[in-house]
Amino acid sequence: MGCHISQERIKETIAFHGHSCPGLDIGIRVAELALRELNNPRDNEIVAVVETDMCGIDAIQYLTGATLGKGNLIHRDYGKVAFSFFRRDTGQGFRAVLNPEVRGDMDEEMAELVAKVNSGFAAEDEKQRLGELRAMLQDRFMTLSLEEMFVITPQQNGAPRPPRILTSISCEHCGEKTMESRTRRFDGQTLCIPCFTKIEQKI
Repeated sequence: MGCHISQERIKETIAFHGHSCPGLDIGIRVAELALRELNNPRDNEIVAVVETDMCGIDAIQYLTGATLGKGNLIHRDYGKVAFSFFRRDTGQGFRAVLNPEVRGDMDEEMAELVAKVNSGFAAEDEKQRLGELRAMLQDRFMTLSLEEMFVITPQQNGAPRPPRILTSISCEHCGEKTMESRTRRFDGQTLCIPCFTKIEQKI
């Protein structure tokens, strides 16, 4: 009942991302779910909405073909291990959230060990233990069924609208061209977001 993506494709995905890790495995499995549920759409038919910026996003890009540049990978910075996928041609879609139970009781120990390793004060046996926990978690992620791995909810509202090409206008502070929808009006001026943030410190 584990992952049905070929080992060759998994190796390619790891090479694309740069390393193997539990986060990448989550992306591999949710991409597998998207391809299964949406009947293997072409990369211009699928839309992915991701609510995290974790490693797994690279797996979604590589395996589904949804990318930021094509406008069919949408990042919503909610900090949730949650992903929605849609087919533009049929309107079919679903949202998948990582089931918190799949991590078992590893989170507390892993968080403590990661903090020690990142601080530079971890002993060798603690580094080894962290490696063991990561390997156990990866094995779990790659062998669970998709239904155990994710809480899956159908989405009825259809895919987000396709991206539009909008007019670019010059920021009146730095002079750089900025997409009109990404500008801010302040004190009678049209500003790009970075300039607006520098001037209006409350935001």
